Amino acid sequence: MTASLHTLLDVALRTSIVYLFLLVGLRLTGTRQLGQMSTFDLVLLLIIANAVQNAMVGPDTSLAGGLVAAGVLIGWHRAIDWWRVRSRGLSRLLSGEGVMLIHNGKILQEHCVRAGITRDELQQALREHGVARVDDVMLAVLEPDGAISVVRYDDIKPGDRPHRRIRAIRRNQ
Repeated sequence: MTASLHTLLDVALRTSIVYLFLLVGLRLTGTRQLGQMSTFDLVLLLIIANAVQNAMVGPDTSLAGGLVAAGVLIGWHRAIDWWRVRSRGLSRLLSGEGVMLIHNGKILQEHCVRAGITRDELQQALREHGVARVDDVMLAVLEPDGAISVVRYDDIKPGDRPHRRIRAIRRNQ
């Protein structure tokens, strides 16, 4: 059974709406979910995937309808990624920025709360980096991809820093 052009355009429109809605919705949940997915988060993601699949293709279960939906998703993803690479503002909007969680051995509690990181999760990340005490940490940052970067005081030693000029990378605009 083949789908009519009207049906395929309907699938494309529905898919676009769902993609953009999920892009905004998942961005609003914050960066923590990206790097630290729990069973709860995985179940939610699977349920959302099933729910939006029906919303994207509607009653059309044809191969053409599925291919149109997949093509639209890939197209939107490529277009937004192309634009994101060229626009720092859009990149910041979609990917977010790093959030400092520890500075000079002190946990920045209000930053942790804003980022949705509990003290236990922060302690776990420190252990994964081989750090036993918060006092040993010069800097810990929740990166836009959800990972937590940790810089210990003993990671930076006098003389380790290169003495040559470091050039900035310029983007073609």
